[in-house]
Amino acid sequence: MPDALLEFRGVNTYYGDLHVLKNVDYNIGRGEIVCLLGGNASGKSTTMKTIMGVVKPHSGQVLYDGQEIAGLPTSDRVRRGIAPVLEARRLFPRMTVFENLEIGAYTRKKGPEFDEDLERVYQLFPRVKERRTQLAGTLSGGEQQMVAIGRALMSRPRLICMDEPSMGLSPLFVEQVFDIIQAINKQGVTIFMVEQNASMALSIAHRAYVLQTGVVVLSGSAAEMKENEMIKQAYLGEMQVETA
Repeated sequence: MPDALLEFRGVNTYYGDLHVLKNVDYNIGRGEIVCLLGGNASGKSTTMKTIMGVVKPHSGQVLYDGQEIAGLPTSDRVRRGIAPVLEARRLFPRMTVFENLEIGAYTRKKGPEFDEDLERVYQLFPRVKERRTQLAGTLSGGEQQMVAIGRALMSRPRLICMDEPSMGLSPLFVEQVFDIIQAINKQGVTIFMVEQNASMALSIAHRAYVLQTGVVVLSGSAAEMKENEMIKQAYLGEMQVETA
């Protein structure tokens, strides 16, 4: 396993009296794609909020590049190279595509590097370049997701944390988004993603964790996960699973 870029060590997180993350350990290696699987209310989104500083752990450590970041505000985390791609995109709908991308670079001064990063985004997403003067709210869900990923790239991240990147997308756009995630990873960016589409996530991930009611119940390589009977039954649709 590569050296850890992001680590959770015994993290416990609460919402009031509700214990959401329970002594959680994660290890996200440099250059990896790691996916986090789990059902509703398992603690996946809380994991992402904890990484970005929206939620503060009650106990335990969150380490980025070997340094504790639990006390840092979100803006400092972005400056250090952590970028979010939020659930449901969360674009500014009444701003143009270009203005949304520009916001991704808010922690940096404009200059030649901004133009280089913008061109990189446009090369990855030709459709985003075509739509750059449109209001973000007029785009399709797939186009909005491309803008959301592009916005994250504008901060020159070393780690991108993605919360349900395939949510609400057509099958064609889902394939495109996962191809792009792989392309970004091959450029040296580490990816940690929460994803309901376990089959697609495991097809591109190096490793995975399974979270149930705030507890990590399984972890291993993506190849091992695809052969695990619990994963097959619960997430890959190979057996009908009863739901309450």
